[in-house]
Amino acid sequence: MSMGTAELSEIAAVKNVQIAVAESLTAGLLAGAIGSGAGASEWFRGGVVAYQTAVKNEVLGVDGNLDPCSPEVARQLAAGVRDLLRADLAISTTGVGGPEDDDGHPPGEVYLGWATADAVGHRRLELKGEPHEILAATVDAALELLTSLAREAGDRARQGV
Repeated sequence: MSMGTAELSEIAAVKNVQIAVAESLTAGLLAGAIGSGAGASEWFRGGVVAYQTAVKNEVLGVDGNLDPCSPEVARQLAAGVRDLLRADLAISTTGVGGPEDDDGHPPGEVYLGWATADAVGHRRLELKGEPHEILAATVDAALELLTSLAREAGDRARQGV
């Protein structure tokens, strides 16, 4: 279990934040990391690996006219899985792992999407390295973002916001 997973586990459990993931780029690596967290069965709702565009559209409601490597798709993936799995907080991964460009996007152009009950957003990453390094860095960045969002979501819930 990574340091990021340990911190996320503690925050999600203490703040009772139910988490879900939608993965394209990372193809299950993020769910695997989250699922290794202590007590994950109490706070990790699950995930959807939506690698093909059709799955993104049919299962998670992503607009089929959008560029798969975009902030909009990252946000729609997160919102779709949050609704599907009835989570408090969801995160998504999409982008280009390499080693080649994909539809004009360079390797390492990655988007993390997130969705809560009242907000949706994204973070763009520009990563360098071999495909396995880009995937590992994406998982680390997603865990960091998820931990921060879980902390905020738990604080809002306690304040009745």
